Amino acid sequence: MAERSTAAVDVADSGGEEPLTAEAGKATADGAGTKQKVGKGTEAAVTDDTGAAAEANPLELHSGHKLARRYRLEECVTRLDGFSSWRAVDEKLRRAVGVHVVPADHPRARSVLAAARSAALLGDPRFVQVLDAVEENDLVYVVHEWLPDATELTAVLAAGPLEPHDAYQLVSQVSQAMAAAHREGLAHLRLNPGSVLRTESGQYRIRGLAVMAALRGISVDHPQRTDTEAIGALLYAALTQRWPYEADAYGLSGLPKGVGLIAPDQVRAGVHRGLSELAMRALVNDGATASRQDQPCTTPEELAKAVAATPRIRPPEPAFTPSPAYQRTTYQQGVYGQQPNRGGTAHTARPVAPVPPPPPLQSRTGKALKWTVSALLIAALGLGSWQLADTLLKEENKSSPGKSTGEKDDGKGLKPVGKPLSIDSATEFSPLDAPFAPDKVDGAVDGDTDTAWVTKLFYNYPNFGNLPGRKQGSGIIVDLGSAKSVSSLDIDFYSAGQKVEVLAADPSASDPTSLSAFSKHLTDLKSVGKKLSTVLDKPVRTRYVLVRITELPASTPDRYRGGISEIKVKG
Repeated sequence: MAERSTAAVDVADSGGEEPLTAEAGKATADGAGTKQKVGKGTEAAVTDDTGAAAEANPLELHSGHKLARRYRLEECVTRLDGFSSWRAVDEKLRRAVGVHVVPADHPRARSVLAAARSAALLGDPRFVQVLDAVEENDLVYVVHEWLPDATELTAVLAAGPLEPHDAYQLVSQVSQAMAAAHREGLAHLRLNPGSVLRTESGQYRIRGLAVMAALRGISVDHPQRTDTEAIGALLYAALTQRWPYEADAYGLSGLPKGVGLIAPDQVRAGVHRGLSELAMRALVNDGATASRQDQPCTTPEELAKAVAATPRIRPPEPAFTPSPAYQRTTYQQGVYGQQPNRGGTAHTARPVAPVPPPPPLQSRTGKALKWTVSALLIAALGLGSWQLADTLLKEENKSSPGKSTGEKDDGKGLKPVGKPLSIDSATEFSPLDAPFAPDKVDGAVDGDTDTAWVTKLFYNYPNFGNLPGRKQGSGIIVDLGSAKSVSSLDIDFYSAGQKVEVLAADPSASDPTSLSAFSKHLTDLKSVGKKLSTVLDKPVRTRYVLVRITELPASTPDRYRGGISEIKVKG
């Protein structure tokens, strides 16, 4: 079920009023599906000719059909309003993908193709990536990533509201991602629990950027405000397990009718007060934020800044399960091997008297033997002490030849013990592509090995999926604040088996980001375990240290992921 949910693109729901997942499921695998029901209010922005297209017969596609002699359709997950969405297999790269298929003469085909190509140019890993967008043989099809290890937020919330730390990560990651998208002129307009996925590592991915709205023919006058309110609704649902409107939607119950929009901390006890205020500021309701004297957030950028200004919420402490108490055995001395009582009555075990030790040697021979043994032991101890002292004196003479007994030892030649150097900041090393998780980098320098910066999941190749944008690898750059002498390093990794090297920039470097800027090798490129500790032969003066990963370990067959848990630099 989790695998299916991550593939089904959220184009079959009705804008939060009547989910059409069940209706979409009526489509048969061979493409012979009946006309689907459309919820009220879903086609407000659709023209009359679009309605005519909806009445047309759907494309006669079926399981096993190939697009571009490469993408083999496996299962139809949505069939609605003239287009269909499929789970497919990329036979060239041997991986699962998702595919939207629209007839080339569909009124929205041009806008879908343009939206997909614009989203593909963004290349932000926080979004489910568009891999291909093609018009061919009277068809327009959009190919996107398939994330089998991710779970829809809808399914996550069905199990209960999120912990404060998880809700904070949700609003932080989604608001930052959407702020980056809007800076490039891209909007989502269909953000809801069905379009947000949570991966196994706790990262959130957004699917359907621009494409989802194009498939449904949705346009609004204020796209930034629309997406911001949608993020506020996601946070509201994460905190309360309720949808912040009267109508039920996405498997969540709505608010009671007639009470209006009330703050999350008034809906459910124990809700984090700061997150409750953020949700209300993002929803931009009339007068709801006036009592808190906070300005409403009308853009994802404003919301991301408000989230960053909120005190950091730490993850909950892991539950400790005590080990079972030690059980004493019921062994009784003297019972083992005892003959059973033939009369059938219970036998009372008699305590066995301990065997007395043999009497000491009292004879004249015994006394002589005792004194002889004692004398031999004393002689052996004396001889051993003399040999030990002689050896120590010889070693001292070897280590300090020519030094007189009255000469003071100035301590030269002893290796100094490194002192921890404070890390001013840390950034993700990603010179050729967008960062994986820039908001997770602090987890690698916060002094806590339980937090980590983790890469995304790559398929088939350990060198970051053999992608051109990752050919220089990735990692973390730590800034020591000023040029300092580095003498040793202690690095904890998210998992063992990564291929790693540690580099340093020239002391005069300023904010280096390219690989060529790190010209000094502090370690060789090699595979490491969960921990890397190294002491340099000579201290290296630098301000910027790069922990660079070039290959990732396999988390499951043909899937690769790595990361860094903690970086400590000493000087």
